[in-house]
Amino acid sequence: MPCFSLRGCYNMARRKYWAIIDTETTIESTIADVAIVICDRHGKIYKSMAVLIKGEFDAKELFYDPKDNGFWGKEAAKKRKANYVKMLNEGTRMLASVSAVNRWIDAAIAQYQPELTAFNLPFDRDKCIRTNIDLSGFPSSFDLWGAACGNICVTKGYKQFCLENHQFTNRTEYGNMTMRTNAETVFGYLHGQLIDEPHTALEDLAFEVPILTKVLSSKNWRDKAQAFNWREFQVKNHFVAK
Repeated sequence: MPCFSLRGCYNMARRKYWAIIDTETTIESTIADVAIVICDRHGKIYKSMAVLIKGEFDAKELFYDPKDNGFWGKEAAKKRKANYVKMLNEGTRMLASVSAVNRWIDAAIAQYQPELTAFNLPFDRDKCIRTNIDLSGFPSSFDLWGAACGNICVTKGYKQFCLENHQFTNRTEYGNMTMRTNAETVFGYLHGQLIDEPHTALEDLAFEVPILTKVLSSKNWRDKAQAFNWREFQVKNHFVAK
């Protein structure tokens, strides 16, 4: 569509987009479930994709921790897989090849030139490499977890939320106890209430888009971003008894 307004053309040129990716993995550290949304700084979604990877989801076990008896345990992994099968049967997910995912990514990059991010981008990038999903075409990227740590998790309000909702790891044998900075806790703070992540790729992005918009609304957010360091979030260093 031609642009008849200089102001309109300028605004279109200035508009920026972000691609947020989330993955769920197999026991072999490849991707079973992947989702990407393209959004603007206000969280408006322009394009999305969520698929189960053919040859990975249908051929391998989902990730599980043999020492875990809860959500990430082996028995729970079977239930999670059954839930995915239900999603396939209901049409809310489909199986897709890696090449189809890469074609979608190429088209999204060509149309929007988005900056890539994820909550723990190094993890998702590594799993994409292992699965041959190509993220190399994105013009730039940053880790949303690090941006959240430096712009949200250091605030007094966030620390108070962690205190009121006991968002701390268990105390270690060395006396360390760490404030949680995961997406579930950060979203809970922004939302005003903790909600359990379903740990399915597309649905988890509903937690991460609001985190992105909050980060982007912060002044000089890139300068304040910091990679997560557990030593910086020790409870004993942030709470002093009266």
